[in-house]
Amino acid sequence: MATTPPSAALRALSVELKKINDEPVEGFKVTLPNEANLFEWEVAIFGPPETLYQGGYFKAQMKFPHDYPYSPPTFKFITKMWHPNIYDQTGDVCISILHPPVDDPQSGELPSERWNPTQSVRTILLSVISLLNEPNTFSPANVDASVMYRKWKDSKGKDSEYAKIIHKQVLRTKADAEKDGVVVPTTLQDYCLKPKTQTPSHSSQDLTDFYEDDDYDGDYDEEEEEEEECYYDDEDDSGNGES
Repeated sequence: MATTPPSAALRALSVELKKINDEPVEGFKVTLPNEANLFEWEVAIFGPPETLYQGGYFKAQMKFPHDYPYSPPTFKFITKMWHPNIYDQTGDVCISILHPPVDDPQSGELPSERWNPTQSVRTILLSVISLLNEPNTFSPANVDASVMYRKWKDSKGKDSEYAKIIHKQVLRTKADAEKDGVVVPTTLQDYCLKPKTQTPSHSSQDLTDFYEDDDYDGDYDEEEEEEEECYYDDEDDSGNGES
């Protein structure tokens, strides 16, 4: 397929950015670090209420290729993340929807699970939030996190090591939120009202001391209240195939 001229990609990205600003996705805030460069976006993600990530403020980068939307963007967390489908060293997200639209039987992915030009930034954001809550442990990017998550899930929270790390991770993001003047929504009502106070900026965090949370007892209620007006549990848009 011929490479789409950058001008076509710019038009596509302009339309996408306007749509995201006009019709925000709950739990996300998208900005441009450089107004003159539409190919790099900053994303702030709020942890969905009533999940392990409640109260979290996570920062990420999206970089778009010059042949967008025929090739997918990359999605990389700047905030240090401990998750089965996020590479620990780089923060890159491993998810089917971000994989190029090629036929690769060895990957175990169906072509329909991979990127195609009908996808959008919105579907990517929904896929990422779905991935946080429902990791794919069959082909993990972080094997240790995957094993730990399975132990937590299979024990119904009795093996709390994974939950403690995520809790510590969430606590570490509060400093970024305070620095950026952001009030992170912690209830379903606030989460679904599309808060407008977010001003994301880049930050890098260290995984050190994630285990040193003496105040956390590891208990966590896995039951999640379903809210039709919220998007983060919209399974149809998850794109959560094998990594």
